[in-house]
Amino acid sequence: MCLILFAVNEHPRYTLVLAANRDEFFDRPTLYAHPWEDHREIIAGRDQKGGGTWLGITRKGRFAAVTNYREPGSSMTDALSRGTLTVDFLTENNAPEIYLDKIKNKNHLYNGYNLLISDTPGTLFHYSNITSKTSVIRSGIHGLSNHLLDTPWPKVKKGIEALSNIMAGEMTGTEKLRELMLDRQPAPSCQLPDTGIDPQLESALSPAFINIPGYGTRSTTIVLIGKDGHAVFEEYAYDEKGNEKNKSRFSFYINR
Repeated sequence: MCLILFAVNEHPRYTLVLAANRDEFFDRPTLYAHPWEDHREIIAGRDQKGGGTWLGITRKGRFAAVTNYREPGSSMTDALSRGTLTVDFLTENNAPEIYLDKIKNKNHLYNGYNLLISDTPGTLFHYSNITSKTSVIRSGIHGLSNHLLDTPWPKVKKGIEALSNIMAGEMTGTEKLRELMLDRQPAPSCQLPDTGIDPQLESALSPAFINIPGYGTRSTTIVLIGKDGHAVFEEYAYDEKGNEKNKSRFSFYINR
């Protein structure tokens, strides 16, 4: 997952409005979003290589999402899959604070990551093994890519502004949320961050929607959680040309 834009307690109808793009190599086997056979409470796509997920929800209202932290040259080849962090939280009953305190002892087993988790509508936690800090995310509009929460990378700043405009208008569905995640316009070179990679690659990775040979945006996920407990989970999957090839939609009331 490489871009998550979300609003917490910012809309009169929803405690959470979230749009996220997962960027990954196209040869990494993946299952579309579905209720998992071995964990029926989970609704999520699934990474068939690592067994985890980049973003998922349960019918009891537990939510988790993970993004990688970009640190060229520092990745461990034998690191555990970061997608298991989301699954572990979704399948247990511990409060977010307890879960995050527990995984701090395992920071060294994973490459850099950011984790968003929640077990209560309207309360969202952020944790990164880069800083080892847990924070309750304040109400408002936020963005997370492959650095820390709200780091002002061009795609994060642009996305937050676009989501703010959507929230200020009449939001009657998920179409506008999906549209903002389809933006393929690279950031101007003068705005690109220096993350230690080639400038041409930095530019290619700067849009919300990435499409380069062999790698790119594999899916867009939309999550809405209403103040009445109604949840909507939509996933749009794309092929290597960036065309939609599958849509999954789940709608249910959170059963606490």
